[in-house]
Amino acid sequence: MGLAFAIDELYATGWSALDSSGCAYDADGRPYPSRERIESEFTCAGFSLTIRRIQLFDCHRAEWFDQASVPVGAVVGHSEPEAAVYALSQMRRSLVAAHA
Repeated sequence: MGLAFAIDELYATGWSALDSSGCAYDADGRPYPSRERIESEFTCAGFSLTIRRIQLFDCHRAEWFDQASVPVGAVVGHSEPEAAVYALSQMRRSLVAAHA
């Protein structure tokens, strides 16, 4: 997948870096939210986010939970930033789908 793909997916949800505070930048110079900012966005949406390294598969797994600690979604990525950004894109997509 890659960080670039995760950023593309995030931008496809309408996310904008007009406020670039708490952002990092990819190799092409595109801003994307840092883990702290992503965690804040999950919290504002009513979810908690965990990211852990899965050593056996050399990847990172991002999972988000509702307020009752029920798992809502999960994604994997090669790096922590990739998993976090992709998780945010998928959470944003799920919220749009739920309101449609």
